[in-house]
Amino acid sequence: MRIVIAGAGEVGTHLAKMLSNEEQDIIVVDKDVKKLHSLDNYNLMTVVGSAVSFDVLKSIKVGAADIFIAVTPHETINVIASSMAKSLGCRKAVARIDNFDFMKPASKKFFSSYGIDALIYPEYLAALEIQTAIEHTWVRNWFEMLNGELIVVGVKIRENARIVGHKLKDLGGISDFMHVNAIKRNREIIIPGGLDELMANDILYVATTPDKVDAVREVCGKDQHKVERVLILGGNEIVKQLAMLISDKYKVKIMDSDYERCEQLADDLPQCNIVHYEAGNNDVLEEEGVEDYDVFVAMGESSESNILNCIMAKELGMKKTIAQVENLQFINEAENFNIGTIINKKLIASSTIFQMMIDADTDNAKCLALADAEVAELEVGASAKVTKAPVKDLKLSRDMTIAGMVRNGVGQLVNGDTRLMAGDKVVVFCLSGAIHKIERMFG
Repeated sequence: MRIVIAGAGEVGTHLAKMLSNEEQDIIVVDKDVKKLHSLDNYNLMTVVGSAVSFDVLKSIKVGAADIFIAVTPHETINVIASSMAKSLGCRKAVARIDNFDFMKPASKKFFSSYGIDALIYPEYLAALEIQTAIEHTWVRNWFEMLNGELIVVGVKIRENARIVGHKLKDLGGISDFMHVNAIKRNREIIIPGGLDELMANDILYVATTPDKVDAVREVCGKDQHKVERVLILGGNEIVKQLAMLISDKYKVKIMDSDYERCEQLADDLPQCNIVHYEAGNNDVLEEEGVEDYDVFVAMGESSESNILNCIMAKELGMKKTIAQVENLQFINEAENFNIGTIINKKLIASSTIFQMMIDADTDNAKCLALADAEVAELEVGASAKVTKAPVKDLKLSRDMTIAGMVRNGVGQLVNGDTRLMAGDKVVVFCLSGAIHKIERMFG
């Protein structure tokens, strides 16, 4: 697949690095040569130039590209560049935006008329992730796959979990209603086999059906906490989008150290309680009575500060904390500190774009936002290799597993005796860099 990425900022760079492991033909375009230098050691080509230059786009043969992804910091450039690429023959064009109005159905028709197939608004996607984390307090991650027919959760298990100390092959009598797709242990993600034993402090990525979610929660030793009050530290664009999503369900207080931003938030979000606090006040959580809230969300500009504030909130009695951690290298540390849900808009945006590459239906694009693994929804092709034998005889690579499937509109888990059929829609979990193997097998 030939992929052109316009913009070597945070999202574009992360996406390019992720795709460079996938045996794809990747070209990254940016006017800033310094940004492109960070990609020198990856298997891709970089071009210094403007994404809205016909000469540049023609020089890289954008008309032969399977997908053009414009993720510069400038919305207008992204929209124009995507439209230009499509006019030159690119098969699919995706543009990053920062205006929620553009996400409305009427706007989609407008952009479609200019050749833009999909719009990506990372801040809104991140807000949706936080909303989901607030609604499901017992999990680290919650993903509704294949139109909600399959649920994939990330959950950290403790000593009290009934499944701790058991090998996967021995779980039949305890948890035949769930499929453990992956285990994150000591900063490493493992695609497990039957002989792998579940240990305390493992983070499990589990697939189940909607009617068995409570059973999964019970065997993992977790409780779902009722949420009425949400405390948010920081007032960035993600917070604004989040507040508009949840303020009709919960009492929301937003604290920020920027007085002008607080004034703007008060105007934009009259239903929320906006509080200004002095920068450098390390006791602000205690002063605001964080223990009286059900969920704490740290959305400051510093990943380190967000992690520390969540640790402090936990020490003060908070049961559910959510932290924005934009530095990818801090994610593993944050998970080890028992922060709870980690939000990284680069991962979320990149994952969404990633799924678009293997799914023609951009409305249903969905891919889990994980740093070291990929999860995708795929439809089994008519002559796919995976239809030739039961799953146990397919000799799947150790870096992938089939989490579940939907057949005739009904979600179900997959076991060794399952035989996939053309038209089945499946959820596949694999380690980073293995998605190209999946595409070949599923046809």
